[in-house]
Amino acid sequence: MIELALTGGIGTGKSTVGHGLAARGAHLVDADAIVRELQQPGRHVFKAVLEFFGEKVLTSGGELDRAALAKIVFADPEQLERLNSIVHPAVRLEMSARRSALAEALGSERDAVVVLDIPLLAETASPSREIEGLSGIAGVIVVDASPATVVRRLSERRGMSEDDARARMAAQACSEDRLALADFVVSNDGTLDDLEREIDRCWRWIQSLPR
Repeated sequence: MIELALTGGIGTGKSTVGHGLAARGAHLVDADAIVRELQQPGRHVFKAVLEFFGEKVLTSGGELDRAALAKIVFADPEQLERLNSIVHPAVRLEMSARRSALAEALGSERDAVVVLDIPLLAETASPSREIEGLSGIAGVIVVDASPATVVRRLSERRGMSEDDARARMAAQACSEDRLALADFVVSNDGTLDDLEREIDRCWRWIQSLPR
């Protein structure tokens, strides 16, 4: 079994790459999906977010209003830091549990590939590339796109204004910091067909790695 980390900034297409690798045979552990699960009503993270931010971050149905929460935290670094202090430790614990379960299930499968999709990998890595809770990974895949491409995608696909899009980008690590971690870079400034070719290229690289 081999484990790899996958990361990329908002709007770069990281999730599409993760699902593309899964379609080619990888086992995907998706931090974004875990966050959504942990933010469901009744879960510890949901309760902690509600306690700190109040009912203004709830929908009329009593679920977490992720868009409303995002507007609050991306306009205030202190609020974002508080949200991260609630969410990140819980996500790390859950990812660790899922990694352990996969290792037990796949340990005898020499060619098995596990991809850990972690959006904020660069924000938690040290200058020496040591990443908390990620010892033993074989490499880091970074999905990269130009700022202009990201702003256009966020505007077209998520209805964000240019100011909102740039605020989201500014709240994350810069492209240079992510690329400094990369063992493989997936470039995503083109079409979906271009991206499929990039995912194929990435999959061939993964297959070439020593087990």
